[in-house]
Formats: sequence, structure tokens, C-alpha cells
Amino acid sequence: MSEDENRNDGAGRDAGEPGVRTQLQRALRTIQGEVGEAPAQTAGAGMRTAGDAGDDARTTLIAHKDAGAASDASAGAGGDVTAPASPASAAATPPPAGAPAAASGQGQGAPGEGGAPGAGAASDPVPPTRIMRPGPGAGAAGGGRTRLVRGPLKVSRSEFHQDPVVGWLVVIGGPGLGAFRPIFEGNNTIGRAPSQRIPIDFGDDTISAEEQAYIRYDAAERRFLFVPNLAKTNVVSVNEDKPTSAVPLQAMDVITMGHTQLVFVPFCGEEFDWSELTAL
Repeated sequence: MSEDENRNDGAGRDAGEPGVRTQLQRALRTIQGEVGEAPAQTAGAGMRTAGDAGDDARTTLIAHKDAGAASDASAGAGGDVTAPASPASAAATPPPAGAPAAASGQGQGAPGEGGAPGAGAASDPVPPTRIMRPGPGAGAAGGGRTRLVRGPLKVSRSEFHQDPVVGWLVVIGGPGLGAFRPIFEGNNTIGRAPSQRIPIDFGDDTISAEEQAYIRYDAAERRFLFVPNLAKTNVVSVNEDKPTSAVPLQAMDVITMGHTQLVFVPFCGEEFDWSELTAL
């Protein structure tokens, strides 16, 4: 092929389709364009983020203004009202100086969200411990402070607090089982009425109301006598006997009146009498 034909062939290729060099140049420009667009997009995103932050800041400022207005209104009305803070303002407000750190509670979810129950929430304040001290007259009810006895024991025997007890009648059968009645020095009347010196008032209506019988203690002879009242309808007995006159009483003798049985338990007698206390 001649040179003219080669030149014509090259010219035809240049006119019909781009050459290799031209294609490379176009590809290079495309790559440069894509690289240049990426920084531009990043810059645009940064501007949008800055805009959103500005909106949040404006929102926080508006919330603070609303809270201040609410506080002024409450102060004017004479009340203490605290405006609720928005989440953004609460997050932006720093904790007061000296406040205990709440890092241990932050980041922990509520129950059901993977956190411990109640974690992250403010704990209830612990009430102060109160110490109870007795008042000035607290010990008066118990008789006051017990006095310590020092040295030899000194007992006062000036006079009797009541008629001295010389024995007992204990109920071992019938109404009032387990109860007892004291026997006093001198003559003792026995009956259902409360006026009797030895009242057997446990509900046995077969016992006479007054003077069913008598028990006498003679301090001079130191012995007990049981005397039945023959004027009464119902008969009384001592052990198995039904006396018609005075009979001596011995320890553990059983006296039967109506449906009631009484056992005699002496306190005074040959071994002891109140007269042995020399101060009496």
C-alpha cells in the first residue's frame, strides 16, 4: 500500500471513531471528575450536620426560654413550679459541682432492655435513723430505780399490812376447782356471800350464803378448830365424819360442803406462829 493510502486510512479512522489517545484522555477526565465530586458531597453532608446541630441548639434555647417563662409565672403566682426539661436540654446541662457521679447508673437499660432492674434510675433516699430515748417519767411506771442493799439486812416489822394469814382452804372438788381462800387469825365465817371472811363463792348454791360453818385459829394454843353451824339445813363433814360440835383440824383434812370439797393447809401451828416475831 502506498503512503497516500496509509494517510487516507489513518485520516478515515480519525474522522470515523476516536483514537486510543482520545479514549485515554476521556477516561482520565472521568476519573478526575469522580474524585472531585466525593469531597464535594462530604462537604455538603458536613454542612447539613452543622445545620441540624444549629437547629438542636435553637431548640434547646427555646426550651430554656420556655422554662424561664414558666418559672417567672410561678414566682408571680406565689408557687414553686419546675418546668419539665426537654431531653436535649437535660443532656446538654452539666451536673452541679460536687454532685456524686452517676456513671454507674448510666448506660444500663431498664428491666427488659438488658439492664439490671431499676439501674440508671435515681435511688430512693435512705431515711435517717431515729434514736428513741425514754422521757423524764419513763421509769416511774416500773417503780423507779431499784435501790442496792448494803450491809446487814434490816427488816421493819411495825404493823400488819392486813389480817395475818394462818392457813388456806384449797378447792379440790366441785365449782372453783384449783382456787383457794385464806384463813385468818381468830374466828372465820364460811359461806357463799362476799361478806363472809372465807367466801366460797364459786357457784355452788348448796352452800349457805352466810355462816355455813366456822374455822377458828387460837394463837395461844396454836391449833385450828372446825365448828359446824347446826342451824343450817345442809350437813357438812370433815373427812368421813359429820361433826355436831367443834373438832380439831389437821393438815390435809378434807371438808365437804354441798357439792364442794376443800382441803385444809395450815401455815401457823406448833412449828410457827406470828407471835414468834418479837417486834410484833
